Amino acid sequence: MASRLIDDDPTAALAHARAARQRAGRIAVVRETAGITAYHAGEWAEALSELRAARRMAGGPGLLAVMADAERGMGRPERAIELGRSDEAAQLSGDEASELRIVVAGARMDLGQYDQAVVTLQTPDLDPSRKTPAAARLFYAYADALVAAGRTKDGLDWFLNAAAADLDGDTDAEERVAELTGDAP
Repeated sequence: MASRLIDDDPTAALAHARAARQRAGRIAVVRETAGITAYHAGEWAEALSELRAARRMAGGPGLLAVMADAERGMGRPERAIELGRSDEAAQLSGDEASELRIVVAGARMDLGQYDQAVVTLQTPDLDPSRKTPAAARLFYAYADALVAAGRTKDGLDWFLNAAAADLDGDTDAEERVAELTGDAP
């Protein structure tokens, strides 16, 4: 039930996840679900606690990006950056690694470290020919960091790349392009 409700009513989803945790708290997937629903409900401390428990039970480097973002939500961007530097982070690849880089770049921006945020996102995954939701998110984050670093023209180019990759309309890249070019209504 938590997975059915998470997009429309994260608070109700969290109530279901908490009930499942009370009944089956020693099962890793139950704790992971509780952590993810707590994250979506904005309950950062609970999310971290549950995700750490799930990782202890199941092992592996997964969930680092969600944990790092929860650290940011708690006002601790330095801890998010530490997670991004961890040995476990080095084990990530593909979209999981990109998602963690996006979170770490956001933490850098939280600290006013805009140039470092740009560098954090510079990877071979910045390939404008990619057209996936993960690519759109990466391109958008890169564009946002570039604009924050004062490189507006480069940022505009990457917002255009993000809009082209965002086939599902998950980002507001087109609106950001309009805003930067002065075509906003």
